[in-house]
Amino acid sequence: MVRKAIQVANIGERLAALTPIAMRGPHTSDAEVADAFTTLADFRDGGIFVGGFTGDSGWEIHPKGDEIVQILAGATELTIMHDDGPETFELTAGMLIVVPRGHWHRFDSRSGVSLMTATPQPTTHTFVDDPRGVDLGPLSEGAASSE
Repeated sequence: MVRKAIQVANIGERLAALTPIAMRGPHTSDAEVADAFTTLADFRDGGIFVGGFTGDSGWEIHPKGDEIVQILAGATELTIMHDDGPETFELTAGMLIVVPRGHWHRFDSRSGVSLMTATPQPTTHTFVDDPRGVDLGPLSEGAASSE
């Protein structure tokens, strides 16, 4: 068995080195996202990420697995889209939620949020009003349907 390097990350130090996105939205650049989020470690088929922002993240989906989200500081609304419509959760520091595989979801934080996620890849993003009609093409293979 090949020995894999063990990764240790100081979450507080890594967060302090980041620049949270102010008023995140469709205008947010890739450079702003890169300054606001970092990878703490590789994990399964994706990574463990940490970052922060105010504003709207837009819709995202992970067709290959569940996403674990932990709120480290601040607050956000997390909306998960089901076949029959959206379900919104009010999340604050210390809370954790699992976003089911293949479900569109978005974050909206007016006061600011810092979060840590275990996110499977690939991830698709969109800023359409209702993402249920977005064609994922080959990414949709294996995506779970909403109940």
